[in-house]
Amino acid sequence: MKQSLGLIEFTSIAKGIETTDYMIKAANVELLVSKTICPGKYISLVCGDVDAVNSSINTGLNIAGNSMVDYLLIPNVHHDVIPAITGSVQVETYEALGVVECYTVASLIMGADIAAKASKITLIEIRVGMGIGGKSFFTLTGRVSDVMDSVEKAAQYIQSHGYLVNKTVIPSPHRDIYKFIL
Repeated sequence: MKQSLGLIEFTSIAKGIETTDYMIKAANVELLVSKTICPGKYISLVCGDVDAVNSSINTGLNIAGNSMVDYLLIPNVHHDVIPAITGSVQVETYEALGVVECYTVASLIMGADIAAKASKITLIEIRVGMGIGGKSFFTLTGRVSDVMDSVEKAAQYIQSHGYLVNKTVIPSPHRDIYKFIL
């Protein structure tokens, strides 16, 4: 079975918690993240097989109503995405550095999945909206051309939804930079 990922981002913390309860009761999914983020929003991230995640997210969208900011459903998520969210990535070599910054968590995670599938890169981290004014960002490393391609494809998707803040590729970052982004 393919690993699927779903997320709903809420304007209301109370509605987010209530909806999350319905989501995880509706289908056999694993709740990966359920927490408050800045500025006063709430996110719930689930994974599992495609049908279960689809059912969970659809239930959540029906309950969330107008408190839903953004959502995503990735039927076949890239294997680097979940470790980048949970902070369990082990990077062997650091090459070019890419950073993509976004206004919503859902669009950012979708962008990170697109980036990981576009080229041979390693996702380093997907940071979701806590302590950074509600914005989110992801970092990646790899060969310059691969990082440029992945960043561009992710940014195009995020921009098409109106949530792109900024993007950058640093071809040869100073080694001290990596000390502070890991």
